[in-house]
Amino acid sequence: MPISPNQGSTSGGTTVTITGVNLSGATAVHFGSRTATITANTPTAITAIDPAGCGVVDVNVTTAGGASNSLSFFYISPPIAVSVDPGSGPTAGGNTVTINGYGLSTATTVSFGPNSVTPTVVSDSQLSVVVPAGSSGGSVDVAVTTTGGTTAPLTYAYLDAPTPVSLTPTSGPASGGTSVTVNGTGLASTTAVTFGGTAASFAVLNSTTLVAVTPPGTTGPVDVVVTTEGGSATLSDGFTYVSGPGI
Repeated sequence: MPISPNQGSTSGGTTVTITGVNLSGATAVHFGSRTATITANTPTAITAIDPAGCGVVDVNVTTAGGASNSLSFFYISPPIAVSVDPGSGPTAGGNTVTINGYGLSTATTVSFGPNSVTPTVVSDSQLSVVVPAGSSGGSVDVAVTTTGGTTAPLTYAYLDAPTPVSLTPTSGPASGGTSVTVNGTGLASTTAVTFGGTAASFAVLNSTTLVAVTPPGTTGPVDVVVTTEGGSATLSDGFTYVSGPGI
């Protein structure tokens, strides 16, 4: 006499199907000392909604012919999510985050706002999740659903890709050392600035302005790439290295 599923939340409310023989006219389905609500009954199957409970309990069916053998049902405690790491990423999604907490081993879905994905269970205390795309930049609630229920929400921030608009100045010596102001949007989480593929030192002033110091380069125009937690943006031929004078 199998039972499916054989586990559910401690709060009850899980619909289970018990299959066997001579089950018609069932008068009760017991989960431990508590009685389930029978919603359907045939000679070979019973559908019931389990009561609240905890731990492992015996499940049996009572009919006019007596009580059946017992099956085990496992009550799963509600999960707890503690952190999302990192707590932000590109609006396009596709990056991987780690969710830490307790009771996560039966996780089936993780929701980021209105979008849900299937996590990879690393352990009972950790999930690995590929973040779905967001509709726009901003914060959304993140919740984990397991057999035991759904966690209280955590917060995850979607970050729009940067949009560099201008550089000042747009040229400087090939030896480097030019202080360049980059103006645009979404620059607050900048992680790298490159000139022609070479990393530059930089300082973020605010979400629309940063200052970078050009590294040495080769004479001619080069692409300037700004990378943030929200993605990357390129100013093609945005800066020109100029040869120094000679006599």
